[in-house]
This record gives sequence, C-alpha cells and structure tokens, in this order.
Amino acid sequence: MPIVELSESDYLRNKIVVPAWYVVKVDRVLQKPSKGDNPETSTIWPIEGTIIRNAENGSVEFAGVPTPAGWNFNDNPRARGFIIGFLRSIGVEGEPKRIELAAAEGKELEVMITNDTFEGRVVNRINHQYRPVRNVESV
Repeated sequence: MPIVELSESDYLRNKIVVPAWYVVKVDRVLQKPSKGDNPETSTIWPIEGTIIRNAENGSVEFAGVPTPAGWNFNDNPRARGFIIGFLRSIGVEGEPKRIELAAAEGKELEVMITNDTFEGRVVNRINHQYRPVRNVESV
C-alpha cells in the first residue's frame, strides 16, 4: 500500500493569497529542459520561494505559503529580459554578461503575487513584477 507524506508546505501550496506585494525568500533555483515545441527555448529555470510577509503592511497571514509553481525564466532570446527586474531586486547591478542564478538562493525580494484562473480554479500567479525589499516602517 503506498504511503504519502504531506508537509505543512504541501497544504499551504493551495492557499490563495490576497493580491499584493510580498517579501519572498528564494529557496531554490532549478534548471530543467524545456518541454515545449519552440526551438529557441531549450532551458527553463524554475524558482521556488516562500512568502515571508506582506511587503505593504507587514502582515504574516500568508507567511510560509510557497510561491506559485509557474514562477520561472527561460533562455528564449525574446524572453530573457524578464529576468532583469528579478536580478536588480536582489542587488545585481550593472549589465552582467553572465550570472549564476543559484546565487539568488537565500535572497529576499518583493514580488507582486496576483490571482488568476487555471482549469476553472483560482490560483496564485507571479507576472514578473519585482522590487528590492523595503523597510515596512518607511512605506
């Protein structure tokens, strides 16, 4: 008989957050081959993160909720620019020619998380809006 072990994170993954800016910690940056049929996209870099708090008011109501599964970047020449805002928000300055994305692991940034529908159900979504972490008291 199969045994399935579920963590608190597994349960929180389905929690729908109120659309807002959130402070997020980047837990892991993965790399995998693209499954699509676009010959210009061969590699995808999924980002796994965890919400720490609401960036606007400091609320921890959604602390611990994993970031949406669709948060990723890819090597398509027309899509590479989406990563620039992400890199700037974690402190990468200038115009780097090459960057090791794993360096983002452990860093915090502010991410706009909204809601969307997928297959008839509401889901959380990240649509490439990033900024550096700000002090809640100064907002």
